[in-house]
Amino acid sequence: MKICHVVSSLDPASGGPFSVVTGLAAAQAALEHEVWIMSNPHVLRELDLAPWLRGVSGFDKVTIVPNIHANSVSRIIQMRPARPLRRIVSDCDIVHLHGVWDAILLTAATFARKVGTIYVVTPHGMLDPWSLRQKRWKKKLALRLGFRKMLGVAAFLHVLNTDEEEHVKALLTRGCQTVIIPNGIPPADIAGLPPKGTFYNLHPELNSNPYILFLGRLHFKKGLDYLVDAFFQVTQEHANVDLVIAGPDSGERNNLLRQVEQLRLGNRVHMVGPLYGHAKFAALMDATIFCLPSRQEGFSMSIIEALACGLPVVISPQCHFNEVSEIGAGEVVILNPKAIADAIARFLGDKDLRRRAGEAGRALVLNRFTWPKIAIQTTNAYARALRSEYV
Repeated sequence: MKICHVVSSLDPASGGPFSVVTGLAAAQAALEHEVWIMSNPHVLRELDLAPWLRGVSGFDKVTIVPNIHANSVSRIIQMRPARPLRRIVSDCDIVHLHGVWDAILLTAATFARKVGTIYVVTPHGMLDPWSLRQKRWKKKLALRLGFRKMLGVAAFLHVLNTDEEEHVKALLTRGCQTVIIPNGIPPADIAGLPPKGTFYNLHPELNSNPYILFLGRLHFKKGLDYLVDAFFQVTQEHANVDLVIAGPDSGERNNLLRQVEQLRLGNRVHMVGPLYGHAKFAALMDATIFCLPSRQEGFSMSIIEALACGLPVVISPQCHFNEVSEIGAGEVVILNPKAIADAIARFLGDKDLRRRAGEAGRALVLNRFTWPKIAIQTTNAYARALRSEYV
């Protein structure tokens, strides 16, 4: 099968889509499918992706193709995509679009319909009600100008959980097809974890204190304001626990610094910047608890990475990961600092509870959330679409 993944950005700092597209494409290529990734060219020119892709099994078989970005509305309407996109979309069996609000996706979908190539869309949480309320009028206009059609006539929408499926069907009332398939992580990441103590050696300022870890973009939607308030409450009874915040700044860093200063937590909160690859897993391996009190998530890669490292996780319902509480791998708590603090404190005070949660979470990831398993599910769904089973 010839598969083309289209994504607006391959910048690792852009969040989940980078990990999803590269991991899924590599796993599909390892199954002997012919796989391309097409993205806007500016990141491909400016970034050396090799450090992030090194060791991803099967990625040497994936071809990355920069597209000349067609930003103009007239070019989209006239269905004149750039030459690389025209060539590949015409030649492949299925086009897999990642995201919603980008011209390259609309252009690829429009041209795919013109030449009769099947395409599917993964919204990556971008149709969540919280996300739709951000820049609301622009998104309403975009839906009218073609993005609703892009979504509505896809062979199917690849959604990540039942919550996202409900949101999508409520938005697209004309009976769109959905297929629920979660994201995954590379098995090599789980097999080759750094030894404990690695992150402490890299960050002596932690003084080997136990720490709560946040891993993700520093963005308002991630709920870091809730986490810092919750951590302040935790410190009232746990004098030797720190908070590590790891991730690229997406506009929230200065607000966090002010909040930390106001609560006088300066020596207890460590903002270590973005972590990738070995450094990221070193932070996970040395952490005591992972916390993501997000206002909105599609499917958090950080959660399954934390589970794979045997960490108990404290997350919000908006992370849409109910399996955490169902199997006892952590707690799903409301967006309230006291509720978050209480959940963190329960794990801090019970080593055996942490051990049981960690074992349950790691087993869950191994059984359900690795890319080889996800690649089989997606290619089976593609095959059903090619047989016109989704009508």
